[in-house]
Amino acid sequence: MYSAAPAAAVAWTELFDWLARESGVTLDVIDHAFPLPLSDLWARRDLAAAFMCGFPFMLSAERPRPVAAPVPSGALYQGRPVYATHLVVRADSRFQSLEDTFGGRLGFTVPDSHSGYNALRHHLVPYFRRHGARLYRESVGPLTTPRRVIAALLDGEIDVGPLDSYALDLILRHDPPLASQIRIVATTDLAPIPFLVAAAACPDDIVAKLQAALRTFATAPACASLRDRLCLDAFAAVQLADYELTLRWDAEARAAGYATPG
Repeated sequence: MYSAAPAAAVAWTELFDWLARESGVTLDVIDHAFPLPLSDLWARRDLAAAFMCGFPFMLSAERPRPVAAPVPSGALYQGRPVYATHLVVRADSRFQSLEDTFGGRLGFTVPDSHSGYNALRHHLVPYFRRHGARLYRESVGPLTTPRRVIAALLDGEIDVGPLDSYALDLILRHDPPLASQIRIVATTDLAPIPFLVAAAACPDDIVAKLQAALRTFATAPACASLRDRLCLDAFAAVQLADYELTLRWDAEARAAGYATPG
């Protein structure tokens, strides 16, 4: 989910290698990239630590076991395991505000994504209520990943698209020239961030060892470079009650008659 750039993917592999050594839990790092569906990853019976968005977690009939939530670096996050959705346009476009994009083409990721769908709807609902009609002439998706949202923007396939703020941090950390090609026109409210999960049947002692190791990430000297390359300050305990917010936003959008962003 957060291997948003090749260098970030390398850093995550190093983090999970460190986690295996520190926890004493043998971990095999697997590559599960687009177009492989994330639902297949979350359903694995041998899963020990993989990122899962809080929205599909809350909707899941058989929930995996929460392990830990990342605390991204930067003022936006206020030292908490939260994130937002940036609504982004091409830097050379005429759009100066989100309202300027109305009537154009809106991108989205997948319907069970919080950042790329649920938070997007939540942010647009007040505008939808005021206009009393759809805001965009076309909704384009599923684009699935932040990288594909950016590609659709730069290729002129969409006028505005949603980007997970932490994913964008990682992309810009490892691909700085991209900052001159895109521009943020709006940012949603903060929400609890995707977190690491283990399989539902993962033994208690394995989960406890992983959690104990991740609690040391913030201060471990061996992780100094990883903290920089992953734009990450720490890992925190997962507070499941916080993720009820994702269901409330979903219910509010549906009650307003705005089940699909557009």
